[in-house]
Parts: sequence; structure tokens; C-alpha cells
Amino acid sequence: MPSTTPSDTENVDSSGWSASMYNKNAHFVYSAAFTAAILELLAVKPGEKILDVGCGSGEVSLEIERVVNQQEGGLVVGTDVSESMIAKSKENGLRYAFVCDAQALELPSDINAITNKFDAVFSNAVLHWCKRDPAGVITSVKKVLKPGGRFVGEMGGFMNCIGIRSALHQALLARGYDPVELDPWYFPSTEDYEQLLRSAGFDITYISLIPRITPLPTGLYGWIECFARNSLLRNCSDEEAKDIMTEVEEKLRIDCQDSNGKWAMVYIRLRFVGILK
Repeated sequence: MPSTTPSDTENVDSSGWSASMYNKNAHFVYSAAFTAAILELLAVKPGEKILDVGCGSGEVSLEIERVVNQQEGGLVVGTDVSESMIAKSKENGLRYAFVCDAQALELPSDINAITNKFDAVFSNAVLHWCKRDPAGVITSVKKVLKPGGRFVGEMGGFMNCIGIRSALHQALLARGYDPVELDPWYFPSTEDYEQLLRSAGFDITYISLIPRITPLPTGLYGWIECFARNSLLRNCSDEEAKDIMTEVEEKLRIDCQDSNGKWAMVYIRLRFVGILK
């Protein structure tokens, strides 16, 4: 069973994230195999200015930067709610990155001095964390996009984490917690998200739910530890959280572990392209 190392624990920041834990348990998020499709939809061009909302530790931002920097004027700016992630993205070489909640995006003065309008806003595996105000994300994006600019994203969609999410809810309910209140995730249907985009003035050129088998390099326990311990299980003691993570792992073993001991789960990704009118 994977366990949190002391360094992981120490590096959890005020947002509940640890870049080192993320890189250990969830490096598949920014792997080429799982980002190729959304980057193809982004279709970034040399010289463009791109805002990456929820850049994490910066790996995909840097890939985009290599393209835009082929022409003068190219710029990539990363944002993330996590101080740990932004620090790691800068350590990895991303020049412009700042801490910000995507639901209330404000560009800092040093970015505004360079530009306050972007050719495209990009987001990968982040917007499903914006449960408090999904419409606020889109309003924020609209403020920083040029007319005709594109909003291109991939996020968890309807039925994402099916089975695992319900098992976590059941474990919390059995211990007297309200899992609906604690649940941090927003997994919309295509109809739900298309309505939000259109109401904010975006034309939709692509939107779809895509099922994806996602290998879990450190097992289901490691996935829960990375994505749920400091969110859905945030009110639990360490002992209680470990009990829940172990219980859910055992319950899902029949569905999510193969005969060779390898773990995987089904992700449902919502991909979209919106063009600002």
C-alpha cells in the first residue's frame, strides 16, 4: 500500500495540494498520451499568447511555450490555486506563473504590463475542481480573451470516477459525515456545460464526453491519497482517513485491479472548444 512520505506531508500547502505528491501519484495527468487530444484541439500557433488555467507543475504549459516561442511575441502564463504547484512550475522553467483561483481570476500587475488579453485560454484537468462557481470560471476567462479568442479545456465530466466516488460517499456517510457538502468535484454533462458557455457569449465548436481507461501508477490508494485526502476526506483524522482509503481500495479491487496486480480506473473527460463572440 502506498503511503504519504514525510516530504509529501510537509509540502501540502494551504490549498491542500503538494506538487511532490502530485508528481508521484498523478504524473499521468500531464503525460503526452493523455494530453495529445486536448492540445490538438488547442492548435496553438507560434507567436500566440496563451493563458493556462490550472497549470499544475507546468509540464503542459512548457510544451505549449515551446510552440509559441517560435515567433516573437509568443507568451504562456500559468495560473494555479496551489502555491506548491506554482513554485514547482517555476522551478521547471515556466517564467510567468501566479497563484489564483480560476473562479475569480485577476491578472497581477506584472502580467498586465505585458498583456491583459490572450489569444486562447487553455485548461487541462482542473475545472472539475471549481464546484463553488463554475460560471465564475467562464466569466473570468471571458475577461482575458480577445474577441474571437478560444477557450479550450478538458475536465472531468458526467460519470467521472464512477464507483470510486460513490464508495467514498458511502464510507463517509457511515461515519456521520455529509459527503455531498464535502465533495469538491463538479462533473457536468455536455448539456450543462454548453449552457454555461453559451450564456456567457461563447459559440461552441466542439464538446464531447470521452471515456478513458486511466492506469494508476501507485494504485487506487495513492490516487485517493492525492486527490481526496485533503478535499473529500479533509475533515477526517489521519487514522480515519487511512481506514476509509483502505476500505474503498478493498471494495474497488474487484473492478479496478487486474490479474497482474495493476490498477486502473475509468475517467470520463469533458472536452470543449468555445469561441468568444
